[in-house]
Amino acid sequence: MSLHGLLLAAGAGTRMGTPKALVHDEDGTSWLLRSVAVLREGGCDAVIVVLGAEAERARELLDEGKVRVVVAERWAEGMGASLRAGLTALAASAASDADAALVSLVDLTDVSADVVRRVVAAGAGPDLLARAAYDGEPGHPVLLGRHHWSAVADSASGDRGARDYLTARDVLLVECGDLATGEDRDSP
Repeated sequence: MSLHGLLLAAGAGTRMGTPKALVHDEDGTSWLLRSVAVLREGGCDAVIVVLGAEAERARELLDEGKVRVVVAERWAEGMGASLRAGLTALAASAASDADAALVSLVDLTDVSADVVRRVVAAGAGPDLLARAAYDGEPGHPVLLGRHHWSAVADSASGDRGARDYLTARDVLLVECGDLATGEDRDSP
């Protein structure tokens, strides 16, 4: 079984005042680099980072020998465009043997490798749909088995990403509220 991390980091971060892929915590920790490390340490065999706004500046932060960068040309349309770009690139890659993709967001600052490991422990087969839950509320990361990638990409729209697709299906919720809040950060 092979699992690829898919980090969505393409947005302009209008409420933040800068793209979240470029944000650093007060201690200097890059949100982008921390998010990549969380996916890797949590069990992803490879990581694809989807960039958009300020893509070249964000790309400079990454070691492209350790991650694959995909630029979502239509990133301004919302998370759906980023998800489509990432899943399309992952599915089209001749080198991709991934059975599943674990989708996460760059602004989940308290989601740790422990959360990723717990979601991954649910399984990662090509038919599986699973996601982290925080006090019973669905959140990220979201595990998408390979057999769902095309339909998820087709349904992704605006800022809804995979939400509509997942709502209409049986999705395994993996409680992680004891590990994190799963809240995205919109302000410094």
